[in-house]
Amino acid sequence: MTRVRALLAAGLILLSCLATPQVIPGLAGAASLPGALSDQEFWKLSTEFSEPDGYFRSDNLLSNELNYPSILAELTKTVSAGRAYMGVGPEQNFNYIAALKPEIAFIVDLRQDNLRLHMMYKALFMLARDRADFVSLLFSRRRPAGLTGQSTAEQIFAAYAAVELDEDFYRSNLQVILDELVEMHGFALTPADANHIEQIYGTFAKFGPEIRYSSSQGGGGFGGMNQPTYADLMMSDDVGGRAGSYLASEGNFRVVKDLETKNLLVPVVGNFGGPKAVRAVGRYLKDHGTVVSAFYLSNVEMYLNQQDLWNKFCGNVAALPLDERSTFIRSSRGAGFGRGVGLNLALAPMMPEVKDCQ
Repeated sequence: MTRVRALLAAGLILLSCLATPQVIPGLAGAASLPGALSDQEFWKLSTEFSEPDGYFRSDNLLSNELNYPSILAELTKTVSAGRAYMGVGPEQNFNYIAALKPEIAFIVDLRQDNLRLHMMYKALFMLARDRADFVSLLFSRRRPAGLTGQSTAEQIFAAYAAVELDEDFYRSNLQVILDELVEMHGFALTPADANHIEQIYGTFAKFGPEIRYSSSQGGGGFGGMNQPTYADLMMSDDVGGRAGSYLASEGNFRVVKDLETKNLLVPVVGNFGGPKAVRAVGRYLKDHGTVVSAFYLSNVEMYLNQQDLWNKFCGNVAALPLDERSTFIRSSRGAGFGRGVGLNLALAPMMPEVKDCQ
């Protein structure tokens, strides 16, 4: 009997050890992530984590990465759901967020206008009841009849293809966006912020769902008319025909809308190789006991190498809370997931790449 009790006790100790989660250095005793941020907390994080505005060669109002659905199945197998997402750039982040369902997301980009773009998106997500409403507001086109929560992205964008820009609707929407941000939520946008949001929103209204990466540059350069349109990006699927955009389903849309409504998608101005933004995000995540699940880099590393900033970036990433499932998402013209058209995507574990950086 004594031997049986001893074996049972040993078994219980073993089960207890197996059930104990891995402790990430620096996270022991940390507070958990909030279920929502107040407007004041959101604005404080966005402004205090930010660095000065930087220069990039284009407006970058939307991505040109048509192959992103090809990576989603592997991404969701590799990366732990929840936790924290980090990324750069415009709407492609929403696709990864919809797939990974993080508890919080930080978008860190060199350009102040990317923050302004995401503030515009924030207002639209909060205002829209569903995907069809969102597309209506984004492009200042009146909602056509017949669209429902079951409509596919193809059906939504086919319906809007026949709808012309409504100038009165555009002007009314612009005021509603600014009122939502400033009057309803108290975000301290400057006159320059409001002016740039007007320019950004005006570009989406002008070109509608046919807007491309280079539309705001007159349509030339960086691939010109060979670039995918916004509609193309939202209707893109993988080789098995599985759609992956944040507008592919109401469920995907709701993941992003919920984060935006709870102030848990935070845009920050920052250089990946800069002294403040990435490390500030890292400290916040450590303080709140979570780990970076995925970091979408686009092709920013190419520019970091050109400016001799990659080592500083590596040190910044090494300061983030990571584990063995934390994953880089990269885009390039090299090998990776994709169909050989445009930029392909690749996944890489983060820890091995930054383990020797400080």
